[in-house]
Amino acid sequence: MATNYKLASVCALISLLASATVTAQHGATRIERDLLGEKELPANAYYGIQTARAMENFQISGRKLAEYPEFVNAWALVKMAAAMANTDVGKMEPATRDAIVLAGNAILDGKYHEQFSVDPYQGGAGTSTNMNVNEVMANIALELGGHELGQYQKIEPHDHLNMSQSTNDTYPTALKVAIRRKNEALTAEAEMLADAIDAKASEFLEVLKIGRTEMQDAVPMTVGQEFHAFAAALRSEISFMRDAGKPLRFSGMGATAIGTGINAPDGYAEKVVEHLSALTGYEFVMADDLFAATWDQHAFVAASAALRGIAIKLSKIAGDLILLSSGPRAGLGDINLPAMQPGSSIMPGKVNPVIPELVNLVAFRVIANDVAVTLAAQNGQLQLNAYEPLVMLAILESQTLLTNTMRTFRVRCIDGISVNEDTLQRHIEQTVGIVTALNPIIGYDRATELAAEAYRTDKGILEIVRERQILTEQQIREILDPLELTGLEPEKY
Repeated sequence: MATNYKLASVCALISLLASATVTAQHGATRIERDLLGEKELPANAYYGIQTARAMENFQISGRKLAEYPEFVNAWALVKMAAAMANTDVGKMEPATRDAIVLAGNAILDGKYHEQFSVDPYQGGAGTSTNMNVNEVMANIALELGGHELGQYQKIEPHDHLNMSQSTNDTYPTALKVAIRRKNEALTAEAEMLADAIDAKASEFLEVLKIGRTEMQDAVPMTVGQEFHAFAAALRSEISFMRDAGKPLRFSGMGATAIGTGINAPDGYAEKVVEHLSALTGYEFVMADDLFAATWDQHAFVAASAALRGIAIKLSKIAGDLILLSSGPRAGLGDINLPAMQPGSSIMPGKVNPVIPELVNLVAFRVIANDVAVTLAAQNGQLQLNAYEPLVMLAILESQTLLTNTMRTFRVRCIDGISVNEDTLQRHIEQTVGIVTALNPIIGYDRATELAAEAYRTDKGILEIVRERQILTEQQIREILDPLELTGLEPEKY
């Protein structure tokens, strides 16, 4: 009796689902069901019921997953790789694989992105994002195969798009793909910026200036040496970013829920990383420990730290340019930044260093994003980190901001910098800094006396040395020649 009752219930449910499908075909809506009940959806929506629930639950930022196209495309690649792997191990029919691959390629072509409609700020460790992808790709595959949207008996979001998977292994994998793809553009911009700074360094290689430590006059150097140091420092961060990206190679695909691999057939994990590598053009390998891979955020912490490093270096360079261009008449005035726009609504003629200031604003944001990644990585509990959506938001935003900012910095600031040679020469003549070169000859105490006299009388060191006849003109040329004091070796550059 109980068996007959269950059979009748199943038949009734199938009939109801069929009726709902018919309704969807002829009306403006369709009905979908999940464990919480049924929901009416727009008939032309490629997303399904779980996406609709997430759209209601998470109205937080006013943004949609569609606004992160690299992340959406990364998901398509992961789902394609999974379908291929499932077919290889005999779990998925080739026709279903082909339909999923066709849907994935359509997404990679830039189609259907508007259907990725969940807010990236969400609870549930990214399950809403995964289901948004599963539902949209299932419905794209259905439509391209000549079926109605929502006819999940043909291609089902869970049974087919999520086969052998969990949000817990797909979300971090998709994020790794997205980060690696976006790092290409970021690295290219960083390299071009370093080249542009180096070009300015070569242009100003023998232009003398006074170096400064703790905002006080130090010893002579050249503007070229200063700018070459900017470029070298930035390149060190580019190198670090490449090293920090290495942990992004490790995939947890096949771990499923917590690392046990439940519901994933033998051979699937090896196959999925093989296909993912081929599809993305990046090397992916299986993580050594799938339990650790499910919760460990090391790859993202390292990637974020590298972005923070670039931000810090850019901020240092931008801050120095603001100081060096200050004035221009009542400040340091060593260099001129290209004038981008009037600087004041009340002070005529004022031009502000808006581009270096922008660089600092972005750097501060990237540093804050790195703090967010740190907190998210630290606070995941037990076998899963539920805060990966924040990691995604922080890192992808930092990549976008840095990429665009470095391009702007190069084109609208660095390329147009010029030097004030008259100002620089006046600083060299008046500086007390070259007295340091006299230490080995007259001793520290006597050199200090000369420095004190120079400050007291507002004379230059060279002037006092000549007045006191401490050195001959030949000795002055040999010992106190500012260009010689810089240690400049043009062949190095």
